[in-house]
Amino acid sequence: MLDAISLKILKILQDKARIPNVEVARQVGLAPSAVLERIRKLEKQGFIDGYEVRLNPRRFRRSLVGFIHVTVESSPKAKNVAALLAGIEEIQEVHFVTGDDGYLAKVRVAGPAELDTLLRERIRSIPGVSSTRSQIVMSTVKETARIPIDVLDLRKETAS
Repeated sequence: MLDAISLKILKILQDKARIPNVEVARQVGLAPSAVLERIRKLEKQGFIDGYEVRLNPRRFRRSLVGFIHVTVESSPKAKNVAALLAGIEEIQEVHFVTGDDGYLAKVRVAGPAELDTLLRERIRSIPGVSSTRSQIVMSTVKETARIPIDVLDLRKETAS
């Protein structure tokens, strides 16, 4: 079960994953060794999946964000569509969605021409893909991988 200190550690790490352990310890009022032990336990229990660096997409000519709805055929050859989409470097996320059963992919590319090439040459050529529908993001108001940490909900979840 998560206690208030572990939740505070998770919040601190989510804000700044590269924060020194000594600073986390200072903020939560524990010894650095106790904080390190808690972090390792949180990793082992699956509360922390990993750590990553967020790069500035403009510095890598990846400023265009697009969402592509990929409709798949109902045939055996469509079973590998998700894995093949996930293997495309420009695709950041792949989600199986309701509605017209299919996948929603988030892509990051240099511009419209690269998006067109990606659609024509790589996505639509996947066996089992019957159609695509794309949208280009005009501006982004919020983009995050952070998860809201609600103390009450987490206590209920970890207790069961």
